[in-house]
Amino acid sequence: MRKLLSSGLVVFAGMMAPPGAFAPPVRERPADYRFHLLKSFFQKAACPAQHYAQAFLDAADLYDLDWRLLPSLSYIESTGGKAARNNNLFGWDSGKAEFPSPIAGIREVGYRLTHSSLYKDKDLDEVLATYNSDEDYGLRVKSVMRQIGPD
Repeated sequence: MRKLLSSGLVVFAGMMAPPGAFAPPVRERPADYRFHLLKSFFQKAACPAQHYAQAFLDAADLYDLDWRLLPSLSYIESTGGKAARNNNLFGWDSGKAEFPSPIAGIREVGYRLTHSSLYKDKDLDEVLATYNSDEDYGLRVKSVMRQIGPD
């Protein structure tokens, strides 16, 4: 009887506990040094892209890109969104591409740089030469990458 009563109390207590009371604690994401470097870089130049720092990092992580590549492309192509049209921070498709939002553009360009046959399996220099064939384009993008932060 005692055993039955005590187990009933546990079940009753469990039913009365608020949802999540017995869930494991939620761990906060550790501070990402990249976020602060990226946000600071864009803020210094008063770029609208500062509002999308986390989206740039999420796309880089999702598509296994250097975390500085997409922000650097956006800086070179539209000064971090200052000259962007149709949410196209990257001058994608010679500036003709339209995206529903800047974040959608970040995701789409990140995806294409990883999955498109034009870019897939290329190193950074080859990707940049494909992205824009101007002789000094790759040097300019890599210079911005170094300004944003270390690899």
